[in-house]
Amino acid sequence: TGVPPDHILIAATHTHSAPVTVSFLPWEHDAVVPRPDPDYLTRLRNGIVAAATEACGRACPAELAVTSAWSEGVGCNRLDPEGPRDPEVGVVLVRRCSDRQPFGLLMVYSMHPTVLHEDSRLVSADFPGFTRQTIELRYPGLLTLYHNGPSGNLSPRYHVRGQTFAEARRLGTLLGNQVLGALGRLPEEAFVPSPAIAAEVSRISLPQRLFCAPEEAESALRKARDEYDHLRRAGAPHGPLRTAECTVFGAEELVTLARAQAAGRTAAVLAEYTPVEVQALRLGDTCLAALPGECFVEYALEVKRRAPRTFVIGLANGELQGYVPTPEATGYEARLSFFRPEAGRCLVDAALRLVADLRRESCTAGSTRPDRRAGPVPAEAGGTAAY
Repeated sequence: TGVPPDHILIAATHTHSAPVTVSFLPWEHDAVVPRPDPDYLTRLRNGIVAAATEACGRACPAELAVTSAWSEGVGCNRLDPEGPRDPEVGVVLVRRCSDRQPFGLLMVYSMHPTVLHEDSRLVSADFPGFTRQTIELRYPGLLTLYHNGPSGNLSPRYHVRGQTFAEARRLGTLLGNQVLGALGRLPEEAFVPSPAIAAEVSRISLPQRLFCAPEEAESALRKARDEYDHLRRAGAPHGPLRTAECTVFGAEELVTLARAQAAGRTAAVLAEYTPVEVQALRLGDTCLAALPGECFVEYALEVKRRAPRTFVIGLANGELQGYVPTPEATGYEARLSFFRPEAGRCLVDAALRLVADLRRESCTAGSTRPDRRAGPVPAEAGGTAAY
């Protein structure tokens, strides 16, 4: 296609209900999680290439508008229901100049798509699949690209009524309608023809973690199992019980990692993640910052606070063998991280440098178009933000 490799962003939406695509060392003894199927990986790779090539072949003169929706009711912080989350849904709508018909939508929302659990044997995109369906029913011919923002500590855990396809549809439809509401409030002047487009990549090293001794990990596993059994016998509600169950999963995986480290096997895995890739794209006055791995939402909030008019995409250009938690985290996600908590700060700083560079280039080029974004407005306030 002629597109420079550093300008290509590949990001996962994430689901627990589809074929595995990566060999995770922590899962090597998990009977529920199969190994990646080589034939499927070949099919997936070929499909990604074919889709991108077709998209380039169908390029046409277009204009875009950027806005935000405000999402409530899909999920929250799964470790603390009152903890940090990011309800802003970044939305980029693209329409043809010839007939002003929308044909592409990019959206970014920070939430783990885990309505369906790891025991699901049917393939599903989870709630984002139903979000796409909801939007595309309103706009026939529209192609929706759903990006998952950093959501390592977010999920629908405290909002679901069950782990069913019907529940995934309910939450996905809710989110889709929230996006449609924002699109319906887009003013005509929000559409910008021929916006500046640019991209930059930075490759950095992250501080690697040392796991505890196997004996300490085994002790933590016994404690986690006792706590889960206590909550289950006490009839605890789904949210706290699922959190405790995941803590058991994390403790089991920590035992695997501690034993692998004692056997000298973790160094080879970490070598595959040195360096890691951080990327930023510019679409007019808007930037997309792309971070690898399952970062906690606090890191996305920090990027957005320090670089307004930026949406943050997670699970981008690499999975880091798991999570990038905050220094305060102690549960499942913290146990399953290959990197020290300072890694999140490294990713944030790299993303901010890239965004600043892209915007500096825009100013140098003499861009004088006024910023049309007033900031995200909660849906209950009756508005949406527009660029």
